Amino acid sequence: RWAAQPTPYSPWGIRIQGRPPVNRWRAFERGEIEVQDEGSQLLAALVGPKRGEMVIDYCAGAGGKTLLLGALMRSTGRLYAFDVSAARLARAKPRFARSGLSNIVPVVIAERNDQRVKRLRGKAHRVLVDAPCSGLGTLRRNPDLKWRQHPESLDQLRETQAAILRDAAACVMPGGRLVYASCSILPEENERQVEAFLAEHPEFSLLDASAVLADRNIELALEGPFLKLRPDVHGTDGFFAAVMQRAKAERPAPDMPAETDDPA
Repeated sequence: RWAAQPTPYSPWGIRIQGRPPVNRWRAFERGEIEVQDEGSQLLAALVGPKRGEMVIDYCAGAGGKTLLLGALMRSTGRLYAFDVSAARLARAKPRFARSGLSNIVPVVIAERNDQRVKRLRGKAHRVLVDAPCSGLGTLRRNPDLKWRQHPESLDQLRETQAAILRDAAACVMPGGRLVYASCSILPEENERQVEAFLAEHPEFSLLDASAVLADRNIELALEGPFLKLRPDVHGTDGFFAAVMQRAKAERPAPDMPAETDDPA
C-alpha cells in the first residue's frame, strides 16, 4: 500500500511513499520501528558500537540515534544519552521506554564543566557528537531556515561546536572512536571544525568513513575521508561526519639489564 522499499545504503531502513500514520501503527506502538532519516542511521554505522561497550551519545536530543545505537549493542553495556536540554531528553524517554532497551542512561548535563562528564574521562569506547548546527542540511524539509541564519549566529555555533567536541573527546578511551557529525553542509561547521580539532589534538587521527562503513557491509562511494550526504545525490538530508580514533596508550619499555664488563 505504501510502496515500501529497503533504503539503498542503510541496512536497517525502510523507505515508504506518502504520509502514512506511522505513529498509530502497532509496530510503532510496540517499539519495533521508528521514524528516522537514512543519514542518521549511517551515523550510527560509523560509531559502530559493540556489545558490552560504554558508548556516549553526547548530544542525544530526542533520542533517535540513541535508539539505534542501543539496538546495535543488543541492549548490553552502557549507553549514555547526554543533552543540555531537559525538555529534549523528556521527549526521548517515552521512546526509550517503548523500545524496551535497558542499557540507555539519559543524563542532563551542564553546558560546560559538568562533573558527571569529567568522571567519564578516558572511559568510553565510542562517543558520538551530533553537534548543534545551522541545520542547513535539512532545507528540503525546512526551507525557511535560510532566512533565519546570519554570520553572527554561525560564529556562535562554531564556538559551541568546538567546545562540545573538546569536552566529548576527553571521554574517549585510548584506542576508542570519536564521531563528529552535523546536519549542515557548510565547511565552517564541518571540515574546518575537524581540521582545527585534529591540529590541537594530535592523539586523534582521522579514519576513512567509506572504509568504516564497508566494515559493516555498507557500500557508499565517498570523495575523501568524510561522510558527506546530499538530498539531490543520496535522497537523505544533508549530513556530514568525521570518524576519528584516539591513539592507544603506549606500553612502558621493559627494564633492561644493567651492562657489566662480564657478559656472563
